[in-house]
Amino acid sequence: MMFEHKSVLLEETIDSLNIKPDGIYVDGTLGGGGHALEVCKRLSKNGRLIGIDQDADAIEAATMRLEEHKDKVTVVRSNYVNIKAVLSELGIEKVDGIYLDLGVSSYQLDASDRGFTYREEDAPLDMRMDQRNDQTAADIINNYSEFDIYRIIRDYGEDKFAKNIAKHIVRAREIKPIETTGELSEIIRAAIPAKVRAKGGHPSKKTFQAIRIELNKELEVLSQSLDAMIDLLNPDGRISVITFHSLEDRIVKTRFRTNENPCICPPHFPICVCGRKSKGKVITRKPIIPTEEEIEENKRSKSSKLRVFERID
Repeated sequence: MMFEHKSVLLEETIDSLNIKPDGIYVDGTLGGGGHALEVCKRLSKNGRLIGIDQDADAIEAATMRLEEHKDKVTVVRSNYVNIKAVLSELGIEKVDGIYLDLGVSSYQLDASDRGFTYREEDAPLDMRMDQRNDQTAADIINNYSEFDIYRIIRDYGEDKFAKNIAKHIVRAREIKPIETTGELSEIIRAAIPAKVRAKGGHPSKKTFQAIRIELNKELEVLSQSLDAMIDLLNPDGRISVITFHSLEDRIVKTRFRTNENPCICPPHFPICVCGRKSKGKVITRKPIIPTEEEIEENKRSKSSKLRVFERID
C-alpha cells in the first residue's frame, strides 16, 4: 500500500513560516513529506530542511518524495521530542522555523495491519506510531486496570460512556484476550446505548483515539517539546503547529501564551520581580482553520487548527 497523505492547511502553514531561502527548517512530523516538499521549493541551495519522523513507512515515502531536493534535506528517524539532540548531532544550534502536523496520516488510518482504524474487523490491535516500541494497543486493553482504561477513554476520548466501556472491556478480557480491532469495536458497541449509536458517529471512534494517544504518549510529548522548540528558534523564527484534538490545541495555546507572557508575579505588583522574560509573541490570536473548500476535498481536515508563535530576541 502506498503511503498517501493529503497535507492539511498546506498553504497556510507554509505562509506562516515566513521562509527565508537560506534558512534552516525542521519538519517534526515528516509523514509523507507534503509540507516538506513545499518548504524545499522555497529554499535556495544554501537552505536546509531537517525532517523527523518515527514511522519507518513515512521515512521511506518522504525520502522518495524529496529525492530531487536531497542535497538540502536530512531525514532522521526519531520522535520530535528529541529535536534538540537530533540537531546537536547535526551540528545545528538554532533554526529559522519548526512545524508540526499532529494528525494521523491517511496511510496509517487506512493500512489495516497498523491497527489504527476501527473500520477493519481482523486487524491486530497495534496503533504504534513507532513500530520499534514493544508495547501495543493490545497491551493497554488487556493489562491496564479498569480504572486506568476508564480514565484514558474519559480524558483522551472525552466519551461520556467511558466507565461502561471500560467495564465491558474488562469483562470481555476475563474470558479471552482482546486481540483485534473488530473484537474491541464489538465490545465498545455493546457498551453504548442503541439510541446513541443510531444518532452518533461510529461508537468506537473516541475510544480508539484515546488508546492511540495513551500508547504513543502524544500529549506528553507535545507538552515536553514546545518550550524547547521555541528556545531553538533564531530571532524572528517561527513555530507552527497543526492540531486535530481539543486537548492538543489547548496545550499549544497555553504554551504559546506562557512563552509570550511568562511572568508569575501577583497582579498587584507594580513591577515584575520574577525575572521571567518573554520569548516572543503569539501570531495567531485565534487559530487558523481550513476553508470550506479544503474540508470538502479532505474530510479529515475538518477538526484541524493552526497556531503560530514567533521568537523575539
